[in-house]
Amino acid sequence: MLRRHLTFLSFFALCSTSFLAAQAKPDTAEFDVKEHYTKYEYRIPMRDGVHLFTAVYVPKDNSHTYPFLINRTPYSVGPYGVDQYRKQLGPSAEFDKAGYIFVFQDVRGRWMSEGTFTEMRPHIDIKKSNKDVDDASDMYDTIDWLLKNIPNNNGSAGIWGISYPGFFTSASIIDSHPALKAASPQAPMTNLFMGDDAYHGGAFMLNANFNFYSFFRLHENPMLPPKTPVPFDYGTKDAYEFYLKVGPIGNLSKMLDGNSALLDDQMQHDNYDDYWKARNLAPHMKNIHCAVLTVGGWFDAEDLQGPFSTFHAIDEYNSGIFNALVIGPWVHGGWSRYDGEHLGRVEFASNTGDFYRKQILFPFFEQYLKGNGNAKLPKAYVFETGTNVWRRYPAWPPKEAQKKTLYFHGDGTLSFEPPSGAHEYDEYVSDPARPVPFVDYRSLSVPQEYMVSDQRFASSRTDVLVYETPVLEEDVTIAGPISPRLFVSTSGTDSDWDVKLIDAYPNDYPDSKFDAPKPEEKDKPRTDVPPPSFTMAGYQQLVRGEPFRGKFRHSFEKPEPFTPGKVEEIRFDMQDVNHTFRRGHRIMVQIQSSWFPLTDRNPQTFVDIPSAKPSDFVKATERLYHTKEQPSGIVVGVIENPGS
Repeated sequence: MLRRHLTFLSFFALCSTSFLAAQAKPDTAEFDVKEHYTKYEYRIPMRDGVHLFTAVYVPKDNSHTYPFLINRTPYSVGPYGVDQYRKQLGPSAEFDKAGYIFVFQDVRGRWMSEGTFTEMRPHIDIKKSNKDVDDASDMYDTIDWLLKNIPNNNGSAGIWGISYPGFFTSASIIDSHPALKAASPQAPMTNLFMGDDAYHGGAFMLNANFNFYSFFRLHENPMLPPKTPVPFDYGTKDAYEFYLKVGPIGNLSKMLDGNSALLDDQMQHDNYDDYWKARNLAPHMKNIHCAVLTVGGWFDAEDLQGPFSTFHAIDEYNSGIFNALVIGPWVHGGWSRYDGEHLGRVEFASNTGDFYRKQILFPFFEQYLKGNGNAKLPKAYVFETGTNVWRRYPAWPPKEAQKKTLYFHGDGTLSFEPPSGAHEYDEYVSDPARPVPFVDYRSLSVPQEYMVSDQRFASSRTDVLVYETPVLEEDVTIAGPISPRLFVSTSGTDSDWDVKLIDAYPNDYPDSKFDAPKPEEKDKPRTDVPPPSFTMAGYQQLVRGEPFRGKFRHSFEKPEPFTPGKVEEIRFDMQDVNHTFRRGHRIMVQIQSSWFPLTDRNPQTFVDIPSAKPSDFVKATERLYHTKEQPSGIVVGVIENPGS
């Protein structure tokens, strides 16, 4: 969901597509939407009698016809009123100038639409009556109505959206209307429990979820214009301090004054039960007859997994359609509003956002909605970080990526050679009262730059294991998912195992041209630079990190306790990367058992965590084994000579 990474007020603005318009590139100021478009507002009837509030912007030039470009959102289609106009209508300025009939719709139960809102409304495969409705049927009925009631349309429709609107894009194209010709789900949630917003590796994404649900609540009075939101008062500027004082996460509900229903759903369903299974969209991505361009960012702190899950599901169930994937060096939704030249101090050497908007997204919709040109897009258009180049692949993950294992060794080294020793392990004490932070500066939100944040602060802690290669003599390119295979034991009955893949820079690496914020800006919402000042020499850039809650090592549906001291194997998949570790750098892996407050604390006793008591949180001694019989490591896909 476009939801988890900023302070409240800036985040609320970011969730609205109108904010994306306001943050567009400077040349959009030259284009006056009101001069070129006429706005209409409708309540479009659905098959069950519910009416959905819909704003439609029609080009004033009626000398030719236009396709519909639809955006369905839970974040408000405002501003409301036929005389109140958005500053930008399409995904970028090119769309406004080219001419489309832009359609914005409040989804069921949100803002000015009738009906009841349901978090990630489950899809109904077999609809037995007009009362069986979902987002696919709402989209079908909307297109049907638009074709019959909006003049000067060319008979074609497209849909796009970012994050929660990205989910609505994916959900809306199932059993697609014949007039639906193109769709672009961007950062779509696909399965909230399996790597999207709610849970990663069975660990609850604490900070982001509470930050979001402190304002995203069920409407008491749908059909009324939106009110000015009131931010939650944390009483501090430090999330680490706030959540430690909260104690067990079950205490969070009482802080929302009776408005915690959506948060409670996320916290209380803490294994992969029927609540989550019904909301997994991937098995339902069928009968799609339009071209699909799924978009994501390598540094999306909210929904990095969703684009891959959506892309693969569409491939599996829908043959004969154009289905492509675009992944760039972007934060959540950053491709729509930033230049994408850097994140924090990590540089990408070009305006990747502008390239995507002009050379990828706009040509895609022009081709499939208007028949203009050929976008000539590959199956996978992905940015390779480290070398900072775009790669075009006929499949994702690339078929040329060879599976290899980076093994941990007793001397702290990391290599593609397996260990040969016996009875070797490394150990540390994990203390829930002193969890490992996920950034080394104060922040109330989940800073977007944490996805490339410097990890030197963590490597110096005694409760973090560090393994690294010698200085690389040649580039090493890793593409696709990362799969840890760990042999571990714990003195407790449950523990987390957080794995971080890191690019360790040389000690003579030059400083970035992107500096820290000025003193007067240090308390303002930050999305593109980290607060502390430091040099890039020896920088330890997070490339990918994921938690895994050990009790789910056999099943996410039926958690099991550890037997203290018993060695067990843990296997899991981390999210994809496409990164080159350059010659002169080192590949590093860090292992720890807390990542706070990015994820909730594991008590390290086998209990129902949302109902845990303070006394359930205990220290545990964690061991990681690296012997010939128990060779812990991470499996990666290595490309010997990346193509162009």
